[in-house]
Amino acid sequence: MARFGQANKHGSPAEPRRYEQGRILGGGSAVNALVANRGAPGDYDEWSEHGAEGWSWESVLPYFRKLETDHDFADDYHGQDGPVPIRRITQAKMSPFVKLLCSTLNTRGYQSKTDQNGFWEDGIFLGAIAKDDKGHRVPTSSVYLRDEVRARPNLQIMTNHLADRIIFDETRATGAVVRPAGGSGKTQTIQANQTILSCGAIHSPALLMRSGISPTGHPEFDIPVVARLAGVGRNLMEHPSTAVSTYLPPPLRQTDLEEHHDHAILRFSSGLAGTPEGDMHLAMIARSGWHSVGQRIGTLFIWLNKPYSRGKLSLASPSADDEPIVDFNLLSDERDLERLKQAFLLGAEILTDPLLDGHCGPAFPTSYSPRAIKVAGPGLFNQVQRGLLAAMLDYAGPTRSWMIHSVITLGLEIRNLVKDDTALTEFIQASVGGVWHASGTCRMGARDNPDAVTDGAGRVYKVEGLRVCDASLMPTIPRANTNTPTIMMAERIADLIKETM
Repeated sequence: MARFGQANKHGSPAEPRRYEQGRILGGGSAVNALVANRGAPGDYDEWSEHGAEGWSWESVLPYFRKLETDHDFADDYHGQDGPVPIRRITQAKMSPFVKLLCSTLNTRGYQSKTDQNGFWEDGIFLGAIAKDDKGHRVPTSSVYLRDEVRARPNLQIMTNHLADRIIFDETRATGAVVRPAGGSGKTQTIQANQTILSCGAIHSPALLMRSGISPTGHPEFDIPVVARLAGVGRNLMEHPSTAVSTYLPPPLRQTDLEEHHDHAILRFSSGLAGTPEGDMHLAMIARSGWHSVGQRIGTLFIWLNKPYSRGKLSLASPSADDEPIVDFNLLSDERDLERLKQAFLLGAEILTDPLLDGHCGPAFPTSYSPRAIKVAGPGLFNQVQRGLLAAMLDYAGPTRSWMIHSVITLGLEIRNLVKDDTALTEFIQASVGGVWHASGTCRMGARDNPDAVTDGAGRVYKVEGLRVCDASLMPTIPRANTNTPTIMMAERIADLIKETM
């Protein structure tokens, strides 16, 4: 569970919500939306400026190229012999809804561009997608842990296990204590000359804290202090998101239900003083859920590419079975709130554009709310609910708008939010979500930076034999889905490790 937004107008804290993560071999790459974009060159120059030595754009571009085989572009930006295949959707497979949106955006002055991972500029792009020639996802567990890799005698893969803590001989990490998940099975102590944490931006800092590396030492849990590092669990980042949706009649629906990704995106700039180019992102979603209702709803899913708000996490208990307390603190920076409101209004303008009249149904505000999560879950009761709602949407005719605003949005209407800034502010603050891009909680930086947890090679300060290698290292969040940048980081840190062997 995690808190996303701020306290409400009465001062009560935001209600916690689920924050799903890929608890499977391959992590987020096994469950994400397949998107394989990189972010802006300035994102990585910014890392270098924040003290993460060796992470400028010039340094990281070779590793972006190393990880990929791009099937559409062959130039200085793209790799041709890496493990991750990258493609863009063909016009033949693109949904009619997304084609209509792109045409509408062209009419509104947004230009179509060729390569989301090429020269950084605003525009409409086909989404860069990581999938094989059969259209299947390519998680890191398959493209890196190939059969010949799994056969190595020095590799043991243990799934369905929890890491309780890192063990130390004074300040040198000597391994980890692990055990089967679920409370049964034998606890093991695994010895290692070098220990690398790749548990993600939520669980890597939590594991450090349980192991005695934290800002306070957690005296309430009687955890022996190994090292005090003020940055552990701080600098938590996400891309704050909102959404506007519309009912899709049959001619606009996606027919190939094997396509699970963003067909196209709009990268644009807010123009707010001090913000970089391309600080906003709008994904055109042809199918808003795997189920029958999702097939009938098209969505503009909008997020801040470059947020300024920062959150934190702390331990709920010393047990690995208990999730940490996570507070993303989204929209705490006023610049983020104002830009997300601006982006919502743009989404509303697009889906109510006269060019869409007669093609789409009514536009309405949406969010990934606990109610939506519950209804989307498995089970016969939910299946029946979804089937009935899908049928009602199709056959509602002139009452469709009333039904959407009564059943789905519970009275919220686009026209009221557009006209009332107070109502829009309250909606955005209450419904803001993330994009499953948690990052920054073990950030890289210079040794004299009190907020830095690791150096530019992922080595944890104040201890020896311990590294971190995941999205928690990011000093600032890139203007991209974080999966491909994280793979790039793993490629580069692997090379840095080999240099020391």
